This record gives sequence, C-alpha cells and structure tokens, in this order.
Amino acid sequence: MGLIKIEQMEFYAFHGHYREEQIVGNRFLVDLEMETDMSKPAESDALEDAVNYQVAYRVVKEEMKRHTSNLLEHIGKRILDAIYRELGGLTSVTVTIRKMNPPMGGPIRNVSVTMTRKV
Repeated sequence: MGLIKIEQMEFYAFHGHYREEQIVGNRFLVDLEMETDMSKPAESDALEDAVNYQVAYRVVKEEMKRHTSNLLEHIGKRILDAIYRELGGLTSVTVTIRKMNPPMGGPIRNVSVTMTRKV
C-alpha cells in the first residue's frame, strides 16, 4: 500500500453559512490523501497503472468551484463522492478543507474539517 498526498491546493470560492461569505468569497486550502496499492505502477512505471493525481486535482477544483455550500462538511462529502466516482483502486481517501480567516469575530488563521472514507 502507499499514500498519495496533494497538499495545500488553494482556491478562492464562495462557500459559507453567511450571505456575505457567499457574495465576497474566501480563500480555502484543501489537502487530499489517497491510499492505494502501488505495487503495479511501481513495477511498470506506467501512468495507466497508477492513481492519476492530476485527475484528483481536477476533481477537487471542480467541486470547489461548482456551487456554493453552506458547510465545509458538505464540500467534503462532495469531494469524496467525486473522487471515488472518477478514480479506481482507492482503499481510503481523506480530505481536509481549511477556510482561511473565517468570520468568527476575532483573528483566526483558519477553521478546518477533515473527513475520511474507506472502501
């Protein structure tokens, strides 16, 4: 088994509970971890035998830009659903979504949600 990590993908999107967040938008950072058997691509050195992390990035980007969600949990579920729909050979996927500078009434670097789904 092996772990593919794509860390700190950055997006400007319009997610949030408050109407202002959906109008003004915010910066989000997304981490993705995908567990898979890497023995075949390690031997063959062929992309078609591996989990294509360019496809994974595209899926996350599409879900972040697709439509507004009120909750980070909803975005996380959408990303997990789409990753499993688009990519095969995964045994576990973890996504972490960070909303930078959330409107909490004081200085906060970020708030995050982490979700994991195993097959």
